[in-house]
Amino acid sequence: MPNGNDQTVYLVADDFGKNGSAWRETDCETADLETVIQNLLSGEHNPIRVVAFNSAERWSEDVSEDVAHELRRRCDLQMRDIPLLLQCAWRNR
Repeated sequence: MPNGNDQTVYLVADDFGKNGSAWRETDCETADLETVIQNLLSGEHNPIRVVAFNSAERWSEDVSEDVAHELRRRCDLQMRDIPLLLQCAWRNR
């Protein structure tokens, strides 16, 4: 567990086209929801799904829909469009 703390970790599965898909290598210190959202907004990922887990609490969950709603909310507040890469990625889900 990062820092030995009870922490929820977020991982993004990326689509690499003809090279397939993979869980992107993630620094334990930056596997939080805010960092994932910022990375998605900056175009760092071509997401297939986002999964959250907390090993101390013994749970995991596909949080893709929740993350998509949060991305929409933030873009609406900033009066900007959702980045095209994200629109295409989750439209094809």
